[in-house]
Amino acid sequence: MSKVLIPLVEGFEDIEAVTVVDVLRRGGVEVVTASVGGENPVRSAHGIDIAADTTFAEASVAQYDAIVLPGGPGTSRLKTDEVFERLRRQQAEGRLICAICAAPTVLVEAGVLAEGLHVTCYPTSVLELDRPSAAVPVVRDGNVITGQAPGSALLFALVVLQTLRGESVAKKVALAMVTDVL
Repeated sequence: MSKVLIPLVEGFEDIEAVTVVDVLRRGGVEVVTASVGGENPVRSAHGIDIAADTTFAEASVAQYDAIVLPGGPGTSRLKTDEVFERLRRQQAEGRLICAICAAPTVLVEAGVLAEGLHVTCYPTSVLELDRPSAAVPVVRDGNVITGQAPGSALLFALVVLQTLRGESVAKKVALAMVTDVL
């Protein structure tokens, strides 16, 4: 079974976190949500309190097939040495790193985007990237998947699921959700 870590910080974008958790769990992936900074529950950008499964400090010691960073106005709170170190370890192990909306800027600051790697992000976050951003909903390049915005969350989640569990599982989940975005 695949295992995914989703760090949550105050101000995370609701739909980007919850959609990923929902889609991955529908696809049989073990998802661990972890509070960065100790708040639990963690308040989203739109005032929804989400109870994290654990703290980031506790969760970060385990091995994960993927780490998924939701964006939102709280993204800057993901820019910590603790998160950067975990992302670097994920990259060194050749495992999947995913970020949506403003969160690809965290990958830039952590130094985990290889030169020439293609990404997408929220239009106003392009200025914080060290490379051009594709104006498309989702980009998968190597072991990195990036998503553009809240409106891309379902497709982003399905692409992460497809990468982890295969096309048939992702299509089965999409069909059950009555969506053809994949």
